[in-house]
Amino acid sequence: MRLLHAARKPAVAFIWLQGVYWAAEVAYHFSEAEIFTANGTLLQIGFVWVVVWAMLRMVKEAERILVSPVKMRKPMDYTTVNAISKLLRAVVIITAVLTALQTLGFSISGVLAFGGVGGIAVGFAAKDLLANFFGGFIIHLDRPFKVGDWVRSPDRNIEGTVEHIGWRLSTIRTFDQRPLYVPNAAFTTIAVENPSRMFNRRISETIGIRYADINSMKQIVDDIRDMLKNHEEIDLDRTLIVNFLAYGPSSLDIMVYTFTKTTQWVRFHEIKEDVLLKISDIIQGYGAEIAFPTRTLHLPEGVKVNGDSEESQSSGKESEDAGAQNSGKQLESQNDSSR
Repeated sequence: MRLLHAARKPAVAFIWLQGVYWAAEVAYHFSEAEIFTANGTLLQIGFVWVVVWAMLRMVKEAERILVSPVKMRKPMDYTTVNAISKLLRAVVIITAVLTALQTLGFSISGVLAFGGVGGIAVGFAAKDLLANFFGGFIIHLDRPFKVGDWVRSPDRNIEGTVEHIGWRLSTIRTFDQRPLYVPNAAFTTIAVENPSRMFNRRISETIGIRYADINSMKQIVDDIRDMLKNHEEIDLDRTLIVNFLAYGPSSLDIMVYTFTKTTQWVRFHEIKEDVLLKISDIIQGYGAEIAFPTRTLHLPEGVKVNGDSEESQSSGKESEDAGAQNSGKQLESQNDSSR
């Protein structure tokens, strides 16, 4: 039904075109003007234009139907449908141009031969443009990402959500909402990550407790492992590691390595927060504490630190100030007596 609606306006245009043709044929019997001699050619060109218009509208309407969740039970991928739509429109337009040239009396073989020679010249002059075009073709063919995916490149400063994939460049919306236009040729030479296609998100943390709590290490590790196994948001089909890892410079390190079921960025951080808080409760439940960087300095007997000398100096200064105040009071009393 929608396809018939797409052909409605071209059908109306064809009726008007046919009416004008008949009117020109009638007028040709009463006039020998040169303009009426091209009536048949103009009708053929107009017919080609109407057919092309109808086909382009039908292709566009079919594209909307195939990606619509309302019209289709299982909508097709927008990137794939859009690429096929662009290709079909290009084929229709090229075919229409060749048909129109043949109608006007041009030799198609000559046009194709000229196009081959001209194509070589254009290829050298616009090699970057062609590289981007074939880069877009490779993206549509290999599909490393699609519209709506979150992508990033470790080779370039590229990260954001894909908004549009064109034949020359692709539009990526960065996380600060700026549009980033990347030539398609760049994607053929750089590595591209697609976090949107992850199966899980990973929690990888190293948590340290004090050396004074080493007797509780085994129980703490076992309880953390049991907590993760019973957590409803942890994927037990993936690797789960909770072990005493190493003797750190100021802590006993515990490795926590597991995966969440969700891949959503916000939900992942909510789950990670819950896991870290439960680990903290387990550690505190055994009277232990999470370690922080500390240093212990051992000094031989008789060695004074700067703090002690400063305290002695400050006490000496206080005694001198007190003596000066007492002498001042004595002078004041003598002056009063002399008066």
